[in-house]
Amino acid sequence: MKLESVGAGSQNIGPHQKALRINLDRKIYGTFAEIGAGQEVARWFFRVGGASGTIAKTISAYDMQVSDAIYGKSERYVGRQRLFTMLDHEYNLLLERLKEPRGADTCFFAFAETVAAQSYIHRDDCHGWMGIRFQATPGAESSQVIMHVRMLDKDNLPQQEALGIIGVNLIYGAFYHSNAEELIQSLLDDLSPERIEVDMIKFSGPAFAKSDNRLMSLQLVQRGLTKAAMFTANGEVVNAADTLYKKPILVERGSFRPVTKVTLDMLHSAQAQFVQEPGVQGEEMLVLMEMTLKNLSDGGAINHQDFLDRVDILSTLGKTVLISNLAEFHRLAAYLFRFTKKKIGIVMGVPTLREIFDEKYYADLEGGILESFGRMFKNDLKLYVYPLQDQPTSALITAGNLRVAPHLRHLYAYLLENRFIEGMKDINEKCLPIFSRDALSKLKGGDSSWEEMVPPQVATIIKERRLMGYQGTA
Repeated sequence: MKLESVGAGSQNIGPHQKALRINLDRKIYGTFAEIGAGQEVARWFFRVGGASGTIAKTISAYDMQVSDAIYGKSERYVGRQRLFTMLDHEYNLLLERLKEPRGADTCFFAFAETVAAQSYIHRDDCHGWMGIRFQATPGAESSQVIMHVRMLDKDNLPQQEALGIIGVNLIYGAFYHSNAEELIQSLLDDLSPERIEVDMIKFSGPAFAKSDNRLMSLQLVQRGLTKAAMFTANGEVVNAADTLYKKPILVERGSFRPVTKVTLDMLHSAQAQFVQEPGVQGEEMLVLMEMTLKNLSDGGAINHQDFLDRVDILSTLGKTVLISNLAEFHRLAAYLFRFTKKKIGIVMGVPTLREIFDEKYYADLEGGILESFGRMFKNDLKLYVYPLQDQPTSALITAGNLRVAPHLRHLYAYLLENRFIEGMKDINEKCLPIFSRDALSKLKGGDSSWEEMVPPQVATIIKERRLMGYQGTA
């Protein structure tokens, strides 16, 4: 049981009241270790009064040699591994010193953060790692929450303030919210997405035994804490900046409901061309399967089990998954360009390319479709386009013969001629008649021919785990 859990609908009581409630709770006692933006989280607990009831120690090892002496040497001082080292050291030290005299009636915790905030020297992307290791009940095995944050305020003082508030929200949520979803919902209390972004979060330990970190990644995007979140094929949530940094990236967007032979043929064909591009040859490239909130929605709602079904299938194929709220491709491009200036390839079919040339999608941009394309192709980006077999006539529509609106033909010809748009070569024409919506309909309707429309390993996992409404025999 959490300490006097509060429900998701509880009124936000603000950082002052949250810090005071923790200070007055005699069960909660721990350590604060903060590096990089003052001691803004600990400061809340000092200034509201009663801090002696909560704080065993605060530390801020700013000097690198001092930090190394305490936590060991590190290649990166603002990184996930450094955060783990800080939590390990401070939590274990706390138990070593205080478990015997007061462990029977105390929930111990260690809070840590290591951040690069705005400074006279550091003017780049301001970000950091923050986490808490804690006991949900006295004597319990520890649980943990870690997260990566980006500070979006332009000046140091507002960044410090935002870090202090989100740190209080994290500690309060760990002890008083009943589940991971409620904790996520409370992280931006008294803040806004314009001030701070949480683009990665991971829950572990007995307090979150029922939490799936892939679903929590989805929650970050759904609730507006970030525009995108990422996890690997084994379900490990990762920080996009670390994963995408200076890599060539190939992205296939889709609903993957289910993954079909066309899905993989598109990817394999695009990849064969992408690896031959200047700047990609010999580089470690990353392939992403992206699902937007729109891809995941069914009638405006997102079915969490359906989402996990799709993710399980992609995991079986060894794919890294990106969940985003970046509906327009120029927004996806801008997101990826934050982390790399290497080549970016976006895989799509002719129907999606046709949509990109529909001007109704750019009504919110002053420069309309031209502004969108300027943003999208600003750096080294290319669209790889898979052909469409017209069902009534069996005619093949390709990037080379696609017809767009008359007044956009010269624009399309320019992009095609300069290889911003490139048709895929060496495709498997046997895949052309396959559509995921038909495979799903047959799967749910008991027509076994759906199995011929998907890769064998996909058919196996769907039948074994009875995914996506499958009702047949395994």
